[in-house]
Amino acid sequence: MIRCFIATGNAHKVEELRGLLGAGISLGSQRDLETRVEPDENGATFEANARIKSAAWARHLGALPDGSPADWVLADDSGLEVEVLGGAPGVHSARFAALDDGRPGNSPDAENNAKLLRLLDCVPDERRQARFRCVLAFTPVLPGAGDSDLQARTRCFDGVCSGRIVRAPSGSGGFGYDPLFVPDGYAQSFAELGEAVKRRLSHRARAAEALRQYLTTIVPAAR
Repeated sequence: MIRCFIATGNAHKVEELRGLLGAGISLGSQRDLETRVEPDENGATFEANARIKSAAWARHLGALPDGSPADWVLADDSGLEVEVLGGAPGVHSARFAALDDGRPGNSPDAENNAKLLRLLDCVPDERRQARFRCVLAFTPVLPGAGDSDLQARTRCFDGVCSGRIVRAPSGSGGFGYDPLFVPDGYAQSFAELGEAVKRRLSHRARAAEALRQYLTTIVPAAR
């Protein structure tokens, strides 16, 4: 059994990754610990931020006096890239609306979606291409290891789902920008398609599948 800690407090991401990674992997998360690690996610890319989170939590777990509850840390950084906006909101996806007035922390999904629709209001349908991108960083917990060593031992797995942004939200499922994003080959948003379809198509699903393939090379039981 692979003991893995997911470095997020986002309940939606935890449940999605738990479903995607499946059997053979024991998953814990920030919700299972009283302590919190809040690294400065100042990277310019999803990979940089995922690495920062993963290494910071691996270092923290490795220093716990009673031992680490996991052997590996898995950190996710993901978001929406809209072509006509030059890749925005990108790494700022979760706090897109808050950027306007400098508020700390993430913005409510409704505010982020409203801002995106305002920016795209005059953009014709044929130019509303976008993609969800996810990077999963996977770091071993090594007691006593420094940040540079943990970063060197971190493996990253990328996943992309392409589609387009529609003109109004639809559907009640999912989270984030799901009500506005229609994946290529479909007429419904992620918020309408349901979890079964989303898990097959999503950026996080594709990154998780790449991670699963890697796990089978290091732990046969993960097959």
